[in-house]
Amino acid sequence: MKKTQLRKKILKKRKYFNIKDKEINFSKLIKLLKREVSSKKIGIYYPIGSEVSTISLIKNLRNKKYIISLPVLEKNFKMSFYEWNENSSLKINNFGIPEPFKLKKITPSALIIPTVAFDANLNRLGYGGGFYDRFINKIEKSKKILKIGLALSCQKINKVPTNKFDKKMNYIFTENKVYK
Repeated sequence: MKKTQLRKKILKKRKYFNIKDKEINFSKLIKLLKREVSSKKIGIYYPIGSEVSTISLIKNLRNKKYIISLPVLEKNFKMSFYEWNENSSLKINNFGIPEPFKLKKITPSALIIPTVAFDANLNRLGYGGGFYDRFINKIEKSKKILKIGLALSCQKINKVPTNKFDKKMNYIFTENKVYK
């Protein structure tokens, strides 16, 4: 199945997944960040639609003095991360994604990434723009970055179709299991 068809199929499945099962216990993720990341700079997404909600995670990380940054889509399919807190406004970009205003650019040490589909080998299928893959490729030229995908168990498939530009995750967290 081609990536485009696969995205449509999995997104439809995720949309109708039992709402009570959409919560992930983030305590393991926070312990992982504390253990594996020296900097407290975290790149995370603001949830839209049926994505795994990161709102409670953001609040919890903020309480633990992490610096939260959200992605901003730039020209030429590039992406940057800018600091954000709950008291700051967000603007909606052309894709319907909330973004912070470009006040303070951050280079995160860990990324918490939305996922459309994934497999047990930590391959991730995103929305198709390649923004995260390009950002990770750019950052990894100079430093290591921890890559964590968030998904629901219903988004797991046997094999994600990949190409040479696709970046594997270090971990994928679902409501049932942590893949590593």
